Amino acid sequence: MVNYPNGMKKNISQPVSALKQDTRHRGYSLEQDLNESNEYYLTFDKAVIHKKPTPIQIVKVDYPSRSSAKIIEAYFKIPSTTDYNGIYKGKYIDFEAKEINKMSFPFQNIHPHQIEHLDKVLRHGGIAFIVMAFTKLSEVYLLRADYMIEKYNSSKKKSLSYEEISQNGYRIQYGFRPRLDYLKIVDEVFFKEEK
Repeated sequence: MVNYPNGMKKNISQPVSALKQDTRHRGYSLEQDLNESNEYYLTFDKAVIHKKPTPIQIVKVDYPSRSSAKIIEAYFKIPSTTDYNGIYKGKYIDFEAKEINKMSFPFQNIHPHQIEHLDKVLRHGGIAFIVMAFTKLSEVYLLRADYMIEKYNSSKKKSLSYEEISQNGYRIQYGFRPRLDYLKIVDEVFFKEEK
């Protein structure tokens, strides 16, 4: 039993498996993890990568008081492309982030205009990929966009299995700072010749 200054008591004699379970993902969403990582990269001048805002048109707002406006009705102006973009080592970088609650990634979770956008990024020499988080497993993978595009366009299947993603993708380990060091994988996959 450990006593903390605030009077709380903590039993530290939990089994190791229980401690591991408690700290595996700490309730963060993939987006929060990526945003924290991007903030870390920006702070330490490693990369400039930001979450793209979703373009919306506000139609109706409720103003119960001046300081608490509430959007009542809005719609998407245009379909958004991908979630993140920026620059790293002089290359444009663009990627989509997806959380997956099942043991496969249904192709319906990525839109045709997003596939087309990723393809255009690749054709113009940029770096493009998808970050996929299997929430039940607390595992995150980077999947190259060219692999996803090929499977999306040529597969008769309607999804990619966990096995396909884990075998053809690259596992991103959780850490403290940055939370998800996906640029380490980007270095290994897209900047091999520099090493």
